[in-house]
Formats: sequence, structure tokens, C-alpha cells
Amino acid sequence: MSAALWALVAVPLAAGTLLAATGRRADRYAPATAVAAFAAALALAVYAAAAPTEVRAPLLAGLPFGLGAHGLSGPMAVTVAAVTLAVLVHSAGDVGAGQPRARFFGLMLLFGGAMLVTVTATTLPALLMGWEFMGATSWALIGFRWRDQVRAEAAGVAYLTTRAADLGLYLAAGAALAAGPASGLALDRLHEVPAPWLHLLTAGVVAAALGKSAQLPYSFWLSRAMQGPSPVSALLHSATMVVAGAYLLLRLQPLLAASGWGDDAVAWTGAATALALGLVAVAQRDLKQLLAASSCAQIGLMVLAAGASATTGGTLQLMAHAAAKSLAFLVAGFWLAAFGAGTLPALRGAARRDRIAGAAFTVAALSLAGVPPLSLWAAKDVLLTEVLEHSPALYAAGLAAAVVSAVYAVKALWYVWRPPEPAHLPAPTPAPAPPAAAAGGGGAGPPDRGPRTLPASEAAAFAALVLAVAALAVLALPGPRAAVADRIGAGGEAAPYAWEFALSAALALAASAGAWAWGDRRSPLPARLTAAASGWLGLEAAVRALLVRPVRRLAAALAAFDDRVLDRGVDGLARGTVRLAGGVNRGAEAAVDGAVEGVGSLSRALGRLARRPQTGQVHTYLAQAIAAFTVLAAVFVLVR
Repeated sequence: MSAALWALVAVPLAAGTLLAATGRRADRYAPATAVAAFAAALALAVYAAAAPTEVRAPLLAGLPFGLGAHGLSGPMAVTVAAVTLAVLVHSAGDVGAGQPRARFFGLMLLFGGAMLVTVTATTLPALLMGWEFMGATSWALIGFRWRDQVRAEAAGVAYLTTRAADLGLYLAAGAALAAGPASGLALDRLHEVPAPWLHLLTAGVVAAALGKSAQLPYSFWLSRAMQGPSPVSALLHSATMVVAGAYLLLRLQPLLAASGWGDDAVAWTGAATALALGLVAVAQRDLKQLLAASSCAQIGLMVLAAGASATTGGTLQLMAHAAAKSLAFLVAGFWLAAFGAGTLPALRGAARRDRIAGAAFTVAALSLAGVPPLSLWAAKDVLLTEVLEHSPALYAAGLAAAVVSAVYAVKALWYVWRPPEPAHLPAPTPAPAPPAAAAGGGGAGPPDRGPRTLPASEAAAFAALVLAVAALAVLALPGPRAAVADRIGAGGEAAPYAWEFALSAALALAASAGAWAWGDRRSPLPARLTAAASGWLGLEAAVRALLVRPVRRLAAALAAFDDRVLDRGVDGLARGTVRLAGGVNRGAEAAVDGAVEGVGSLSRALGRLARRPQTGQVHTYLAQAIAAFTVLAAVFVLVR
């Protein structure tokens, strides 16, 4: 079993390294290699989760590298491997032969391997290594088309934002070490750290998790990350990177509770994000931006679950969202590549042109809307039941966020199913997509090129994810739900009542009907609020105004101080030293030379005097000895 756990992370990392290192020579074999690697990883994840175990290897003194598939790690590893495999199968048909396939699939494998390390880590060193490598590869994937300055800048914004939050994990690791080796670096024992280190550790974990999961106030980076290829968006923002923070909070829920403040702070942040970013999604006019804001909102419910001790509901929400959101992103990428535009008005009637893609997107959107009997409807109710036990106010906020999710999901459905307008969609003559359309993308797309035929690999990925979106609802039934709770160690949570399922279903259906009837009419909200929501609440502008620009001004001021004060001071000191050396050289050289020459002359004179008694004659030496003894005798007599 330990070999399976090591192989689970080693197979995708080794295959990804091989593809990335080989380069364009491996383009032909890259899709099949990637799919095979993650098919093996999925089998290994299922095997490891079926019989949980833990492995450790020495890393540094007192800092072991540990992996495990017990508790929440097992289901999460299976979810990550399954969604990654579906995205790779889709990408095999989506990424054109003219693209650098080996680099793309190599990075996807490296990212997936890093994510598997993150979710199976049992110690802080392993978590930090997986977390860091995941962030680095996400930057490379978002900026995959690095020659495009806009996309390269977007990758930088996403990476720097999450990287700043990631410093919290180092703060947490430092607090755990400062608390002493008795606390250990095992994730399951972090709640045993004594105060005040416990509070510092909690703050670091919360900051890192909220940043990685694009919760307030970090949410804006997810908007910029939409510039990446659509398969990247489907992978990063459904079941992997963006949910990593929520997963970490769910797993470390005992730490949040032990701090006395972390659980409430996390719960209210999640509720605020779910509601606020849901409104942001409603205001969007670009499909990928809508889905990005939706990811923030849906993950906000997972974060709410972590703060309210609703671990079972949060886990079900995570799994159901992974299937629905990856499906929605993949269909959006297909439409973007097919029609060359991603705005909702430009996609009117897109679902009618390819009924398979349209049906798949409908299932994903209805699940996001919370329409029964799909999986997110059931998962939300399991989650909100425990939230109600924690706080009725949080329950109301979560229920309001669920209603808003129905509005933005049905808004997207309304556009893609409405009859197309001639100015938006091209003629219905199928045409294969050129290589330039490979891997999708964000922002402005290429010119209209006509819809392309849905490849078999993409259709297979759609079908598998549709099945998952529907089938995962079974886990909310009493028996399967109890099995999940027992598997992740979350027993004792409240069971939802029938009225809760009925209430959420009625609200979702009513909100969906209202959104469909409203269509594309102007938002009833005030214009300023709508503008703020469409601009992601001005979060990036606020960060630039409050943090980026002041830091740049400070850097410019320090650079000017360095140039005008420090640099000039150093130059002046150097010039003064040179002048002093010249003066000393001119004034002291003669004296020093004279003194040295005088010492030399004196030494020569003394030498000459010392040579005179050395005649080589015995009688001379005898006379000298007699004289010396006479002097000594006289001294001896006089002294006594």
C-alpha cells in the first residue's frame, strides 16, 4: 500500500518532467502519455483511498516528508485525479497539433502531481512543497501563451497575489516550530500547539487558504487567471488549485475551533464571498468571467462549511462543484474555440448549434443553480443544515447565496439557448478548428471562424462529467452520507430535514424561473452597484491603490535616495580617500623614506663598529676577555 501512495504522486510528476524536458519532439505522444499517466494515478488514488495508509520519509532533522490517504485526503485525491483525467481527455482533442503539446501536457501533469502531493500531505514540509510547486506550475499554465503580454501580465497578477497569501503557510510553519518539537509538524496535531503560537499558526493558515481559494479580499486574481487556456481554467478552478484552500480549512477544522476565533472568521468570510461574488457573477457579460466569479462564490460555501464544522457538507459541495464547474469550463472553452468570442451576447444560440455541448452545459448550469435532483442541490442542503446549527444568520446568508447562484447560472443558460442573432453566430456549416484555436483562451478571442465539430474525446469528457454531476447527488442520501462522514472522520453532524431540501429546491426553481423571465433586461440594481459588481467590486483597483502604487512609490523613493544620497556619499567618500592618500603620499613619503634610510645608515655604522673587534687573532680575543672580566669584577665589587 505504501508503494501505491508513493506511485500516486510519482507517476504524474515523472511523466510531466519527461514531457516538459523533451519538448517539441514529444508533441505527438504527449496527449496519450498524459492521459495514460493520470488514468494510472486515478487507479492508484482509488486503491490508496480504499485502504488508507500513511508513509513518511526523512527530509530534514525533525521535519519528515509524509503522505497519507486517510480522512479527507482519500476522497480528495480521487476527485483531483478523476477531474484531471477528464480535462486531459478533453484536451487531447482540443489542443491542436500545431501547439507545443509536450509543454502543455507536461505542465498539466506537473500541476496535477503537485496537487496530489498537497491533498495527501500529512506534514507541513510536504504540504509546503506541494503548495509551492502547485503555485509555480499554475503560473506557467495561466501564462501558457507567454508571448501575449496581456496573458503574461495576468499570470503574474495571479501568481503574486496567491504568493503573497502563501507567506501565511511559512508563518504557520514558523509558529509550529517555535512551539517546540512536541507539537510536531503533523497536520492532524496542529491544534495541539499552545498559545500564543496557536493563534499565529491559525492566522497563517487562514491567510494562505483564503488567498489560494480566491476569497475576499483576494478574489480578483481569479478574474485575471481567466486569460489562461480553457482546459487550464477547467482544471485549476474546479477541483484543484482554487479549492485547495477550502480543502485545507476543512481538513484543519480542529485548528480553527481550537483558536477560538478562526472558525467564526472563516465562516463569515466564506458567507460574504459566496454572496458578494455571486452578485459579481450576475453582473458579468463574459461567460468565463461569470464562471470565475461563480467559482469564488461556490468555494465560499465550502469555506463557510469549514468555519461551521460542516465537514461532510463541505466535502460533498467540493466534489459536486468539481464535476459541475469543470464541465462548464470545458464547454465554454469549446464554444470560445468554435465561435471566437466568449461574451454572452456573442454566444446566443450556441447551445442550439451543438446539442451535445448545449446539453452538457445545461446540466452543469442547473447543478450550479441548485436545481434538484442534481448534486449541488443536495450538497448545499447537507452543508447548510450544519450551518443552521451553528448560526441562523450564517444559514440565511448561505441560502441567499444559493438563490443568487440560480440567477447567474440561468442567466448564462438564457443566452446560450436563445435563438442566435445573425451578427453574433456564423453560418452553421461545420468546419474543423484551425491549430490556432487550440487550448482555448480568455479575453478577446480570434475572429468568427464557424462552429467546429465536437471531437470524440471532448464528447467523452462531457459525458463522464455529466454522469458525475448527476450521480454525486446519491452521496447526500442518508446511507451514503453517513459512509462519507465516517470515511472523513466527521461523525455527529446534523442530518438535513425534508423541509430544508424542499425550501432550497423551491427557492432555486423560483429564482431560476425569474432569471429566465427577466432575460437580458437591465439589472434592477442601482447602476453604481451594477458597475462595481461587473468590475469585481474594484478589488484589484483597491489593491493597486492601497498596496501596489504605494510600494512602487516607496521603491522609487528609496531608489532616488540610493542614487542621490547613498551613491553620491559613497562617491564623495571615495574621492576624499583618494585625495587624502595623495596628500599623505606627498607629505609623508619624504619623512618615511628619510627615517628608513636613517635606520639603514645607523645599522651599517653599528655593523662596522661590531666588525672591528673581530680580528681573527687569539691574543686579541684574550685581551678582550680579560678586559670584559675586569669590568664585570669591578661592577660586582661596586654593587655589593
